Amino acid sequence: MARLDTFYESIRRRGISRRSFLKYCSLTAAALGLEPTLSADIAHALETKPRIPVLWFHGNECTCCSESFIRSAHPLVSDVVLNMISLEYDDVLMAAAGHQAEAAAEAVMEEHKGEYVLAVEGDAPLNEDGMYCIVAGKPFIHNLRRAAENARFIIAWGQCSSFGCVQQAHPNPTRGTAVRRLHFDKPLINVPGCPPIAEVMTGVLTYVLTFGRLPELDRQLRPKMFYGQRIHDKCYRRAHFDAGQFVEHWDDDGARKGFCLYKMGCKGPTTYNACSTTMWNQGVSFPIAAGHGCIGCSEEGFWDKGSFYDRVTDLRQFGVEANADRVGAAAAAVTGAGIAAHAALSAVKRARMRASLEKPSTPPSGTPNA
Repeated sequence: MARLDTFYESIRRRGISRRSFLKYCSLTAAALGLEPTLSADIAHALETKPRIPVLWFHGNECTCCSESFIRSAHPLVSDVVLNMISLEYDDVLMAAAGHQAEAAAEAVMEEHKGEYVLAVEGDAPLNEDGMYCIVAGKPFIHNLRRAAENARFIIAWGQCSSFGCVQQAHPNPTRGTAVRRLHFDKPLINVPGCPPIAEVMTGVLTYVLTFGRLPELDRQLRPKMFYGQRIHDKCYRRAHFDAGQFVEHWDDDGARKGFCLYKMGCKGPTTYNACSTTMWNQGVSFPIAAGHGCIGCSEEGFWDKGSFYDRVTDLRQFGVEANADRVGAAAAAVTGAGIAAHAALSAVKRARMRASLEKPSTPPSGTPNA
């Protein structure tokens, strides 16, 4: 079996100092949301563990996940591909093609049984015996089952692989099927999005390499470190939502002032992803910051939930400014009623007191008058 060198050996050959290596480990721990003390564990893993061989298969998809991946900045995708993992097969990124490319995949499946990671981009069409997606002269589902048989982990990249995406939209004529619905008996992690954020993809790979296991997952098999909170919770427009300040029409005054896009169909309140924290394009922006509401692309079935511009719910407008007059009027009414009740009660008390004072006192029986 061919020996794969470690990440540390790889970067040392490139002239990177140990000081820079340790700094890299600290930054990686921070990027993954881990405790600073775990940077030592990351350093130990990268020094001792061989790079993980990765097979990256493509089914029915548009390649947007790969396009996102190669734009990662933290860490640079070149560091991930060239140093941290051994990307043995990816028909989009590899130089080889045809029989040479397929031979490389077969070699990994034979020489590294139980060691390699199977990364899947795109879903698998099952109708017509899988004939809607042919790779290397075979149905994609055939290649996928062959590779999954001896994989250590399976990573489902993007909405297509995780949940089926638009290929699985009703009426789904090709029977496009997400990887987890194929019931491979292997540890599986979903990294949804259309596409996923580049740094989320490289972060997942870094975690798997470092700890040799998948991170903590939610019920939809998404890593909690990146999909553990709603976009709405950390959105910079959240203050406008709480204040009841919404964009009512595209390019209205509210849109120019950066008000909340909830009324324009933003799915941020029901979408779990790292868009509002990690963001896109090296942390520069994300769709909501660009003026368009979230479409919920990391949630299952988002393509069959009606228009992207329908409200999540039919909640009435709310917020401090929006309801100040109404709340104030209600408070005034309650206060006025309270004052009136207090005044009436006081009047009764005063009347009783006067009656008590005006009534002549009667001495107890058997007591002489003074």
